[in-house]
Amino acid sequence: MSDPFRNQTFPKAALIGAAALVLFTMVASFAARSGGWGTTGEPVSQPLAQRDLRFEDRKDGGVEVIDVVTHRQVAVLAPGTNVFIRGALRGFARARRAQDIGPELAFRLTHWADGRLTIEDPATERAIDLGAFGITNATAFATLLTAPEQVQ
Repeated sequence: MSDPFRNQTFPKAALIGAAALVLFTMVASFAARSGGWGTTGEPVSQPLAQRDLRFEDRKDGGVEVIDVVTHRQVAVLAPGTNVFIRGALRGFARARRAQDIGPELAFRLTHWADGRLTIEDPATERAIDLGAFGITNATAFATLLTAPEQVQ
């Protein structure tokens, strides 16, 4: 069997065009990454209010919310209530267990100047934008940000 393409050369224009396309793609993607084009991110905003909170399980199934700065109780989440708060905390607890981090460190609840409300776990560097879950769920956390401390 003979090769019908044995004495034929590949067209140089096609090789040059392909090389130019690859080079252009590499330069464009580098420029886009360097300049931040086409990326999304959270807008830069200043915190209006911030509170570091620790959540402790109670024997009756409730959860005690404690302000870490003053060491005073902010709220008690009764058993069977505040499903969204409990679910968010379970997610954070799972991440902490995966990294062998205990429950001692506080969570940071922040109300931002642009209106966002976030809860962050500085131990795992995970954060949740609470507004993404609707106003009702965000309000559940917002009440903890403004709740007065209770004398124990």
